[in-house]
Amino acid sequence: MKHSHDLTTGPLALHYRKLAVPAAIGMVFSTLYNVVDVFFAGLIGTDAQAGLAISFQAFFIFVTVGFGLSAAMTALVGNAIGRKDDDEASRIALQGVSFAGLSAMILLVAAFVFAPSLLTLISTDGAYRDAGLRYMMILILSLPSFVIAYGLNGILQASGDTVSMQRALIGAFFVNLGLNPVLVFGIPPIFDGFGFNGIAAATVISQSGVMLYIARQVWRCGLCRTDKLRALIPDLVIYRLIFIQLLPTTFTMLVMFSAGFIVQIYLKEFGPAAVAAYGVALRVEQLFLLPVFGLTGALLPIASQNFGAGEAARVRETLFTCWKFGWIFMCIACPILFFAAPLLMRSFTPDPAVIDIGVSYLRVDGFILPIYMMLFAINSFLQALKKPIWTLVIGIYRQAFGVAFFSYLYAFVFGFGVIGVWFGIATSVLSGLILSLLLAHYASKPLIGGLFMRPRQTS
Repeated sequence: MKHSHDLTTGPLALHYRKLAVPAAIGMVFSTLYNVVDVFFAGLIGTDAQAGLAISFQAFFIFVTVGFGLSAAMTALVGNAIGRKDDDEASRIALQGVSFAGLSAMILLVAAFVFAPSLLTLISTDGAYRDAGLRYMMILILSLPSFVIAYGLNGILQASGDTVSMQRALIGAFFVNLGLNPVLVFGIPPIFDGFGFNGIAAATVISQSGVMLYIARQVWRCGLCRTDKLRALIPDLVIYRLIFIQLLPTTFTMLVMFSAGFIVQIYLKEFGPAAVAAYGVALRVEQLFLLPVFGLTGALLPIASQNFGAGEAARVRETLFTCWKFGWIFMCIACPILFFAAPLLMRSFTPDPAVIDIGVSYLRVDGFILPIYMMLFAINSFLQALKKPIWTLVIGIYRQAFGVAFFSYLYAFVFGFGVIGVWFGIATSVLSGLILSLLLAHYASKPLIGGLFMRPRQTS
């Protein structure tokens, strides 16, 4: 197998550096990609920014299958690599390729049917909903590219390759940066541009490039090398394994995005400025979570290979190492986010109402970023142990019940207004961490001795 890295030996810090740094750099450009979209939407107006915010929430409901497939392929292929079973790893990888293509086509049809209803649910009638709907109908064309690219990247991550996606995301950022002004404003007098819809068209083009590049890298890694097309014919046994691993993670992501829906439903009561502020603030938040995304993304393949190799103590150490590095990053990021929030919001919008609401979110958020880091790490840890069902339980509490209950309590019962929604999110995150620690210890105890005790030595 070409380009496969053994993560079961050597210092964990070295493996984190090898995997997390490229992943974090890739996420930098992925977030900057979204920042470019927000910036050009801001040049058009507040309605465009609000339309972008609601479209983002609705679109990624469908992309959650890609996230789940990526985690499933990393865990299943990573476990097989850890056992040194290259044939099994190759079989699972090839079936993952066909699974990704089939699911992408089904999701494309579903998105065209259900997307308008989703946008209606989280918005009020007006210009920003109309703009969001037109934008969404073009953006849906990029859905197969997202799902297939995420699924195939799970194969690369399992073999220790996070550099390929990094390069793809860097390339996509520069393509998007070049296409946005052209497709939005045109090239007078040659081309008038598509306005707000041009941002969606740029995404379709750039994400297609990401998918093609990742597919090329998967072919080159050796796991999917075959001259027999029948290797891609669905094997129901392996499809079932993929589906079992994918389903809880996908539902977890659905629950996560449902939290965004709940927030948008509450925020629409406070007008388009609140909706736009939340969309902009989320992009700013992502910038400060980039090291976390890199670290927790690296945790999954490292823990998966070590679990497959039977290295229980090393699996546990992988989680604690991730937390250690994560706290170091957060101690730097949180104060910057708190004090620089006004400047950051003004970089994306001149609307004073949007700025004020966004600043209030970011300042509350600055206190809970380390908790997000610990939660993301626990999710990757449970996926590596092939226990993603517990991530779903955690997600249902934190991102569905918690956000809905606490946000409503603070915003409407106690009358805190918009900032009550932010307090509700914070309360659900803090209480969710306590639940996550308890469930992670319970789920891992029969497998590696739990989070907080050494596994028993066998004679």
